[in-house]
Amino acid sequence: MDRLRSLTIEHVSPASLMRQEIWRSASTDRKAGEAVLAALRRWFWTRKPDAGFLLKDFPATLLQAQVFDEWLEARSESLTAVWAAPGAPEALVEHYRNQGLLEEGCQVQAR
Repeated sequence: MDRLRSLTIEHVSPASLMRQEIWRSASTDRKAGEAVLAALRRWFWTRKPDAGFLLKDFPATLLQAQVFDEWLEARSESLTAVWAAPGAPEALVEHYRNQGLLEEGCQVQAR
């Protein structure tokens, strides 16, 4: 985490945003996927344009990746690279591999 801070990029955890979204929401019957997208949408559109970021565990599905692609396109931004977590859905891995963004064979370890 300290290394991320030294890179001056924002570390975004959907789990943290999820907790905030659930706390804000009066209705708890929303699907988890919708709540994740709502939380990430709020973060994405309020952050500084072109500010670096690292998203952990998002997108987790092909649908989330496609929605995220639309957000990036709307702000004329793009991703630099994507690392897929072990066990990530194959459709998601292929989505980023086809875009030439998937970094394969790279191990990222927390300290």
